[in-house]
Amino acid sequence: MRRHRNRFVRAGLVSGLLAVMGLAGCSSTDTFEQPAPLPEIESSVEFKQVWSMSVGDGHDEDFLYLAPLNAGDLLYAASADGEVYAVQSENGKVIWQTELSDRIFAGVGGDGQRLYLATREADLLALSREDGTELWRAALPTEVLAAPQSNGQLVVAQTTDGRVLGFDAESGEKLWQYDGVVPVLSIRAAAAPLVGGDVVLASFANGKLIALSAEAGQPLWQYEVGQPQGRTELERLVDITGQPLVLDSAVLVVGYQGKLALVDIRTGQEIWSRKASSLYSPMIGDGEIYLASANGDIVALRGSDRRELWVQDRLSWRQLTQPMVVEDYLVTADFEGYLHILSREDGSFQGQFEFDDEGIRVPAQRLSNGNLLVFGNSGDMAVLRIRPIE
Repeated sequence: MRRHRNRFVRAGLVSGLLAVMGLAGCSSTDTFEQPAPLPEIESSVEFKQVWSMSVGDGHDEDFLYLAPLNAGDLLYAASADGEVYAVQSENGKVIWQTELSDRIFAGVGGDGQRLYLATREADLLALSREDGTELWRAALPTEVLAAPQSNGQLVVAQTTDGRVLGFDAESGEKLWQYDGVVPVLSIRAAAAPLVGGDVVLASFANGKLIALSAEAGQPLWQYEVGQPQGRTELERLVDITGQPLVLDSAVLVVGYQGKLALVDIRTGQEIWSRKASSLYSPMIGDGEIYLASANGDIVALRGSDRRELWVQDRLSWRQLTQPMVVEDYLVTADFEGYLHILSREDGSFQGQFEFDDEGIRVPAQRLSNGNLLVFGNSGDMAVLRIRPIE
């Protein structure tokens, strides 16, 4: 079988799903599903590298989600060891680079003027988008794993213990705090809050999606994506770790061992729901919904009635990222650092690409020109283009 490889990529690593996800409280006797072997496929398409670079030490062996920020013409990327880059998306040219003295745990968030990062010592940092200089920093009560988000006036950070904090984007002054409830056991991952002009949407490890007033942080409504069930703490996990998607006046959200639901963003009323379990954000393309299930199955649903169109089950337990729609294809990545190209029509494998031997944890991002931005755990960052194999 032909499998396309690229000169700047390396072989993969093997690890267990939930062990890597850092579930606090699991005993050494817990058993987990083993990842499916890498499928042998006949590729019809491949990736062409447009450009590539290294961003510090990447996640530096920490279990982080340091996704680059796509700001159109410029990309902003940070590494765990404190390197921050501004790069032209078209050609990879570095516009500026700065080296922070802090270890970075979460980022990159941003608005029109600033970038936002959270440090290992639980500080919220604001940097200038023009040159990376530090503008202000504010203390957080505990660590943050999801990128801080901003609407230009308000910056919101959500801590691992369920607190949501709002800061003035210009000065860093703390404006409000909402204290959520989290269970004893949760997955070491978090959904970034959504910050609108009037409303902040925050997702919690107890399976709740809560709308807060952007002005004062007061709760407006809540929706239960998952309800804890079972006798053990593992059975009762209902975390929401994928950022919801806003679709006009509604929001599409999915939880682990919960459901996929469309909710009215103004009232919190359920429009529809169906049973689902995922740790990753859903993806929409031409009226269809694509979901990476918690067990590694990729599922395609018809948006009009949520009827299942197809399931690709040959990537089970490979810790897939959110699928990304690219023309007629879906692209997802796994814990061994492989990118998988699937047909949107039937889920069949169309290509396979080995990218980073330390794995890929953050989803690929589609750029405005249709190319893909990929960031591996080791700090390898590249822009790739899908093309037919001749």
